[in-house]
Amino acid sequence: MLPVRQSYEALVRDFAWAIPDRYNIARSVCDDWAEREPDRVCLLHYMPDGEPDQLTYGDLRERSNALAAGLAALGVGREDRVALLLPQGFDTAIAHVAIYKLGAIAVPLALLFGIEALDYRLRTSGVKCVITNEAGSEKVRQIAGGLDGFAGIVSTDEVTGTISFQELISSHPGRFETADTGAEDPALMIFTSGTTGPPKGALHAHRVLLGHLPGVQLPHEFLPQEDDLFWTPADWAWAGGLLNVLLPGLHFGVPVVSSAAQKFDPETAFRIMEKTGVRNAFIPPTALKMLRTVERPSERFDLKLRTIGSGGESLGKETYEWARQELGLTINEFYGQTECNLVVSSCGKIGVSRAGAIGRAVPGHTVAIIDRDGQEVSPGTPGQIAVKRPDPVMFLRYWDNEPATRSKFIGDWMLTGDQGIMSEDGYIEFFGRDDDVITSAGYRIGPGEIEDCLTGHPAVALAAAVGKPDALRTEIVKAYIVLAPGHKPSHALAGEIQDWVKVRLSAHEYPREVEFLKSMPLTTTGKVIRRELRDRAIREAGV
Repeated sequence: MLPVRQSYEALVRDFAWAIPDRYNIARSVCDDWAEREPDRVCLLHYMPDGEPDQLTYGDLRERSNALAAGLAALGVGREDRVALLLPQGFDTAIAHVAIYKLGAIAVPLALLFGIEALDYRLRTSGVKCVITNEAGSEKVRQIAGGLDGFAGIVSTDEVTGTISFQELISSHPGRFETADTGAEDPALMIFTSGTTGPPKGALHAHRVLLGHLPGVQLPHEFLPQEDDLFWTPADWAWAGGLLNVLLPGLHFGVPVVSSAAQKFDPETAFRIMEKTGVRNAFIPPTALKMLRTVERPSERFDLKLRTIGSGGESLGKETYEWARQELGLTINEFYGQTECNLVVSSCGKIGVSRAGAIGRAVPGHTVAIIDRDGQEVSPGTPGQIAVKRPDPVMFLRYWDNEPATRSKFIGDWMLTGDQGIMSEDGYIEFFGRDDDVITSAGYRIGPGEIEDCLTGHPAVALAAAVGKPDALRTEIVKAYIVLAPGHKPSHALAGEIQDWVKVRLSAHEYPREVEFLKSMPLTTTGKVIRRELRDRAIREAGV
């Protein structure tokens, strides 16, 4: 854990890793608390028409023990892969803990995935069984016949031809010996979001949770504090939902709020935070931009927020300033990847905060900007963001893909594929992914600054900027825009938006083309799929 200090320099000076040789995630997120305080509430489930349901650590231990025993009876053993295809909720947390107790490997997957996306991930990971609900069962049944060694579908709903989740728990004792695993033993496989290519299964060790703790504490200003209460709209199938909120919250004894909602709605988000008394929230940038469309939230909702952390995409100055003015909070932006998460962060409480920057290296992590040869560049020079190994939050390898694992590194530097600039005092500005950078008339343009400027326009709810091939300029900037409620597409509005960027940024960065969309293509983690928009722009150009 981070020591509480008043300056970043003191934090770095006084922090040291203490990763034990033997460690199992289930012990620290469940068993240890259940032994000390079995009646302590660990999860709250938001109910629109009533008080939240509650789950205690004692309940979590008993149910996860029984489920672990039930899964073992189905033949699930050490390092077998078990997929979870579930929304936020008690059953999802119980299933995670049970899998870790077995020494098996959890493979969280988004319930919104279609048949082809699921088929790819289930086959790639070679799952032994899938824990899901009725909606997921219908999809998996179309795939299961072709899966080698598949033991069956465990369903939280009553579905013919599946194994009942509840009966599996009720038919086995609430006692189970948690596997004695090493900190380096595999525990979790999270697939990359596929924004730039086919998703890869990033395999993580049990130590990944301990590696995340400083990166959670810094943006949430030395969590846990009295009355802290955690929530995120992010799917727990994503590293952001699972490793930024659910598992750290359970580890720290901070209750975590869940909601069954599968689609983000800004009004509902404010109601959840108000009704449950959320103090600490991880809200991705796209969701924050949608929250900005709600008028006078601080007047309409009785919010008790202490901290907001955000990551996954560039936040932008417009949203940063909106939160300060409207919510009275500094959004603490952070950065990481599925392969190596939460390695850069901000912390307004100790003055580590700068609009437009993703923060400074979290104590315990070595982060640098490097060139193509793996050499660190001087401050102010663009390059690739890289993380030095060994690092307790870093993935073990890509599942069944050694070439991709090797290509992820230059020497001891793990390549992120993200372009950035580091200031003299260590702040990192995210410039864009390698594939996202736009080359126009000799300029290299990152989409983040343009998108931030675009969303500052009162008519714009969401925006994405990509490069469209152009014979004269190599590429031109093209903007795809989803309008805010009450605004309609028109040539006049497109021109107004172009002028907005031209005046506020520069003549070479403004979008020479603007196209209005009804909805933005997003991954299940809420990131804009720029690859899809780039391909669309290339087709338009006839290249």
